Amino acid sequence: MYLLPVAINRPMRTHLDYQIDPVQMARIRRGMRVRVPLGRREVLGIALDGARPAQAQDRHRYKPVHAVLDDAPLLGEELMDSLQWSADYYHHPIGEVIAAALPGALRQGAPRREEAPQWLYLSEEGAAMTEAAMRRAPAQAACIARLREGPAPWAEVDRRAARALIDKGLCRPGPAPDIDAPRPDTGSAIALTPEQQAVCDALPRAGFSVSLLQGVTGSGKTEIYLAQAAADLRAGKQVLLLVPEIGLTPQLLARARERLGGRVISYHSGMTDAARLAAWRRIDRGEALLVVGTRSAVWLPFTALGRVWVDEEHDASFKQQDGFRYSARDVAVVRARAFDAPVGLGSATPALESLHNARQRRYRHFRLEARAQNAPGAQVHVVDARGQRLRGGLTAELARAIQSHVAEGGQVLLFINRRGYAPALLCRDCGWSATCRACDARMTWHKQHGSLLCHHCGARQAVPTQCPSCGASELRPAGHGTERIEEALQAMLPQARIARADSDVMQRAGAWQALRDQVLRGDVDILVGTQMLAKGHDFPGISLVGIVSVDQALFSADIRATERMGQLVTQVAGRAGRGSRAGTVLLQTHVPDHPLLRRLLDQGYDAFADALLEERATNALPPAYPLALLRAESADATAATAFLEAAAQLLRAQGAEAIGPLPAPMMRRAGRTRAQLWVQNPSRAALQQALAASCAAIERLPEARRVRWGVDVDPADTL
Repeated sequence: MYLLPVAINRPMRTHLDYQIDPVQMARIRRGMRVRVPLGRREVLGIALDGARPAQAQDRHRYKPVHAVLDDAPLLGEELMDSLQWSADYYHHPIGEVIAAALPGALRQGAPRREEAPQWLYLSEEGAAMTEAAMRRAPAQAACIARLREGPAPWAEVDRRAARALIDKGLCRPGPAPDIDAPRPDTGSAIALTPEQQAVCDALPRAGFSVSLLQGVTGSGKTEIYLAQAAADLRAGKQVLLLVPEIGLTPQLLARARERLGGRVISYHSGMTDAARLAAWRRIDRGEALLVVGTRSAVWLPFTALGRVWVDEEHDASFKQQDGFRYSARDVAVVRARAFDAPVGLGSATPALESLHNARQRRYRHFRLEARAQNAPGAQVHVVDARGQRLRGGLTAELARAIQSHVAEGGQVLLFINRRGYAPALLCRDCGWSATCRACDARMTWHKQHGSLLCHHCGARQAVPTQCPSCGASELRPAGHGTERIEEALQAMLPQARIARADSDVMQRAGAWQALRDQVLRGDVDILVGTQMLAKGHDFPGISLVGIVSVDQALFSADIRATERMGQLVTQVAGRAGRGSRAGTVLLQTHVPDHPLLRRLLDQGYDAFADALLEERATNALPPAYPLALLRAESADATAATAFLEAAAQLLRAQGAEAIGPLPAPMMRRAGRTRAQLWVQNPSRAALQQALAASCAAIERLPEARRVRWGVDVDPADTL
């Protein structure tokens, strides 16, 4: 008998050993799935390296493997190495790390391959169908639109719509297309500008390297991604294009499929489990495809990865914020290195880490300075809100500009990074405010739903009819969210067509695509929204961008808040002036003389980033000084602090600087008290060594039993 190490999807920092007989041992390899007992249940695990002969005394100590599910490793050597690296670097249990790489069906034991994959093909009658003829069947119309781009796996389309189309003779089922057949060059010609072509020619074509592509908004970075992807696909390579948000995926997919045909697939959390499994299987079979995906796509089982692009690489969405806190951008670099493939990081406002690496010459740095199609761009002007009476959150100057642009036929985008009607509800008599019972936070008034909502724990309360403290009948909103600004604009411009884009109204599948189509058709005069409007959207009709306020970010406790403010302002401002008409950007603020804000507006993002990098280095903060947070929370107000005090001693014994325990900026959330320990070292290698040497001992601390805790390496925020 042998003892096989198995990774289980549980919060355990070590694997578990199971007995395995010689027959099974002869066929088991790292990365294969096994069924094993755990307590009174049977669970699925992944075999690891390091099997050893069992001793006589082991026969009664270890339970046996019940079944081996795979004939070959489900996860190949490269992917298993990358997963192990991630578990080690982010100091997270290997079983949970591996689980993050698998679609749900494979975690439940689904077969690696379909016996006979069903695909759908458009018939001649279906190809002849017009949009008008399908107007009353939008799901069927969407299915036909997808099949016009090429055959699709059954799991990638709406099954009910597909069956209806089959019954009508508009599409037909069939086997998977022959992926080994000669591949015609389906990519349409892409006319790059001279500047784009020069950058495209200079970017590495093969071999591992990391290139930072910094291009002003509207400079055509996507065209470069697709031009290089076309060449890689022709060479039989796979390409990964990571994007930060699901909302960007349909727009980018449409552009990619225009140029590259059916060799483009998506992968993101908004897809059904069946669709994700179908995409996983296509990549696992080695098909030469461009994958446009969000964070989780970095774990796909690539076999011939030829290039990775990370679009909007600065975006915090690439960092998982709970559980396994990995950075998809950084993992993408690790995986590309294993394939000896080039990586491109694209952004108009690169993260400080990427700029730091470029200045250290770890990354190559390329720039696009001109907007594509000679778009005129926009001028940014500051609107001083000090001492002014605001109407619906807007100064008179911003209100007049909105009215003027709408009257002249332009479209207006208003940005405020707060959803809901108002961030607080106050009593004018006694000063009472609606606060969350479980968090140190005020409840946000969502007038449309008639409720108070905590944006941190999700708690919901009814809006009181009178003050719970003094009984007064008049409660007033304080501050402005997207709902309140939308209401004020509707009162100011009754004839204007106003749309709102925030997570409250964009939850339904296809909602963002429908809104985007409305804006592009000119059916929207004013678009009010949150940061989802800042990410890569191309609206040529926008002539005015109004930024209602960025003041909160200038005084936040989060060390990254000012960096994000600069990125958001630059990205939102870039939505104006993308068509033939010059744009205007009005930034409304109560602190127009803030030095960092002035530097951003007067000298641009590069100068702003230089100032932040200098400030960070002076204060021993990332990226010059690596940082990890040890986060802890507990229902007991003192348990988290006691645990972190004990952990700090272990970390200091390993040579790390452990600062704290410190209360989290929001000390209580979801009924639990939170605290954190800042763990630093001038050397990233020394910091990693200290964490690796301490985590097992920290887990064994008696105080650890009373808290939830985790390590956050390279934190995206310190809140």
